[in-house]
Amino acid sequence: MASAQAAAPVGAIVLGLEWRAGTVIGGDRMPGRLSFGLDVGIYGRLATRAHILEMAALAEDADFGSVWVADHVIFPVTVKSRYPYNASGVFPVDMSYEPLLEPVATMGVLVGATKRVRVGVSVLVMPYRNPVLLGRMLVTLDVLSGGRMILGAGVGWLAEEFKALDARDFAARGAVTDECLEIVRRLCAGGEVSFQGTHYQLDPLVSSPGSVQRPHIPILIGGTTRPALERTARLGDGWLSTDLQPAKMEERLARLRALCAGQGRDFDRLELTHKLFIDMSRAHRGRDGERAMGTGTAAEITDDLRRLRDWGFGTVIVRYRGGDEAQQRDQFRVFVDQIMPKF
Repeated sequence: MASAQAAAPVGAIVLGLEWRAGTVIGGDRMPGRLSFGLDVGIYGRLATRAHILEMAALAEDADFGSVWVADHVIFPVTVKSRYPYNASGVFPVDMSYEPLLEPVATMGVLVGATKRVRVGVSVLVMPYRNPVLLGRMLVTLDVLSGGRMILGAGVGWLAEEFKALDARDFAARGAVTDECLEIVRRLCAGGEVSFQGTHYQLDPLVSSPGSVQRPHIPILIGGTTRPALERTARLGDGWLSTDLQPAKMEERLARLRALCAGQGRDFDRLELTHKLFIDMSRAHRGRDGERAMGTGTAAEITDDLRRLRDWGFGTVIVRYRGGDEAQQRDQFRVFVDQIMPKF
């Protein structure tokens, strides 16, 4: 596989939209102003048209810099796969007959429903979709949004969903993802595109137009495993983390810095984004028995955000943990009015 094209410099301004991150001074990442993203929630009981459009309007009216969707397409009745982001290994939402909307289609609606905020996916499971079709869809969304798309990319964890979608081999999903990312990059660049890899082979094609954002749509690599960090160091414009307690976060950041050095890349040029599940009604407990970041009082959540900022994160995506619509409105009101102004 050909090497990835050079990443766009963090902090570049595209059509007046700043890709914000911690300021780099003398090679060291310095805390900067946090940009907030809002996960509009496209699975679970609140995944309705009215709710999603309400969240998009909230993001536009408040000081959010972006809106985000997650990625699942279909849930099996019986799940044997282990969910990798909590201690129990069980997906945190009971999806038995709960609403689930497809993310790329939803992003098209969000592009039309918004004018200012960026539109991202956290994260798109790359092996689920044909990379040529996916790449052209993302380019189309970037063109129609005026350059507002962000691609969070992952390998996926739900083997049953791979089977239902007739996707590439679950065991090969890491290598498949690498090739998908390279194909998407080339399609974003525009012009004549070809590719010869292990999993995909493309005879010369024409991709026109390319993406508005140059040289391609920003690509954040999602995941907290060693392979995900290695993929970030090799191929990502940034890293997208979730559900890490402080000690684990510090260990992952140190590892990512070392991996970037091994690839000859400047860690301080990576865009760091964290997805934070918030609940102000009670403090949840993490795998270590400590309070889970993003839960508890407004003061505790404010401290969590300060810590993320001090680690060098430029964007924090927030999602409400529960399924109560009134409580979500109340919590986001507190978040917007009392917490966001401090950053």
